[in-house]
Amino acid sequence: MHSAYKNNVIALAALAALYSTVALASPSQAPDSEWTTKTLVNSRANMFHPALNHLTFQSLDKMFSTRAVEAPPAPWGLEERPMEIDGTFTLEGEQVSLEAFLEGTRTNGLLVLKDGKIAYERYRNGLDEATPHAVFSVSKSILATLIGFAVEDGSIASLDDKVADYVPALAGSGYEDVSIVDVLRMRSGVAWEEIYEFGGSTQLTEVHDNALVAYRYRWCDYAASSSERQYEPGERFNYSTLDTSVLGCVLEGAVNTTVANYMTEKLWQPAGMEFDAYWIMDGPEPVGNEFYGAGFNATLRDLGRFGLMMLDMGEANGVQVLSRDWVESATVSDPGYERISEDAPIGYQYQWWTFPDRDAYSAIGIYNQFVYIDPQSQTVIVKLSHTPDAEGWEDDTLAFLEKISHLTP
Repeated sequence: MHSAYKNNVIALAALAALYSTVALASPSQAPDSEWTTKTLVNSRANMFHPALNHLTFQSLDKMFSTRAVEAPPAPWGLEERPMEIDGTFTLEGEQVSLEAFLEGTRTNGLLVLKDGKIAYERYRNGLDEATPHAVFSVSKSILATLIGFAVEDGSIASLDDKVADYVPALAGSGYEDVSIVDVLRMRSGVAWEEIYEFGGSTQLTEVHDNALVAYRYRWCDYAASSSERQYEPGERFNYSTLDTSVLGCVLEGAVNTTVANYMTEKLWQPAGMEFDAYWIMDGPEPVGNEFYGAGFNATLRDLGRFGLMMLDMGEANGVQVLSRDWVESATVSDPGYERISEDAPIGYQYQWWTFPDRDAYSAIGIYNQFVYIDPQSQTVIVKLSHTPDAEGWEDDTLAFLEKISHLTP
């Protein structure tokens, strides 16, 4: 689902050296921290280091400016009905035990919910039930859910509206005449290469380094000033964190508040989440925005609660939080969109990955983050990880999740 990633010590060292001298925001715009600006920049530059990312993925609030998504006073209690996970699983062509699979795919946390109850829960590598963990592109599926709320409450009149209607700065850019549904489906037609080579010179790396690491500009600033049209809107699937960043700026323009505040009001509190979550930002207050494309962080169980809400067609803890119509529209492929390309084994609806041969769907983030939902078996599985490379073991993990979904307590 993502392009190749080359994450090695040489590239990381080069990136850290580059940003030890970069021009940054003024001190008045710096994060509220006792850390020096140089230290923060270097820590952000090295957040993916494979020897440390099991820790950094649990600590991004120490490295970035953030906005909180606040939990309600009374959480949605989850019952437990434990089950054993026996048998073997395929990893790199070999059959391995559960423990070997979790270790081999660098798992920090695994949660299995069957019929609304906790069937299996495991924390590893220092993660605990109260600690938020980075989910990277799982954030895209969460943001799309917030778009659903905005459609329901009338903040967004129609998915056929143009993104520039809500973000006027996009007029004249590659996103001019692109509709909201085009970016939901990753079919904006805007030229973008989703290649992860931190310390290199790819398009994504350029924006990542300048927006997230150095706080020099915002993701949507880049979309407004530097995006170019490659295809006609709606013509071709192209996985793009820039598209989701634009989607987030559309949402912010539509609801006239921060996305974190809107998420607190519409999702996190009505659904009865247990702990505060947070978004990392592409700049400090008041200049930065939430990193809509991959910046959300939450606890294992609260991600499970989110999955349960989707599984139960928008209902959470007995409350209809999100409309059934939106859940279906977002997760069931429209005719002609069952596959991202003619021979692909996977599809993409509204920022959710879908499977042509079954009803299951999944949010997927780099470094092996998953929220997997299978309506047929009434299963939600959350897997949080810290792999050495951005990509790797996705196919093995999807097969692992599918196999677990068919187990019974």
